[in-house]
Amino acid sequence: MSDINLKITGMTCGHCVRAVTKALEGVPGVEKADVTLTPGEAVVHGQASTAALIAAVKEEGYEAEVRG
Repeated sequence: MSDINLKITGMTCGHCVRAVTKALEGVPGVEKADVTLTPGEAVVHGQASTAALIAAVKEEGYEAEVRG
């Protein structure tokens, strides 16, 4: 299992955090997603493609990019 760190933009409240968490955890290969409102980050645990993770976040109306 590996961790993928994402920067998430567009979240403004707890509902946003729950929506992004649910979206990320729905991607095949994701064991768990830890999403924080401030500073707008997600740590995804598991084996999933970054493209699929970013697409899932975008489907919810937010932006995501891999943190280096």
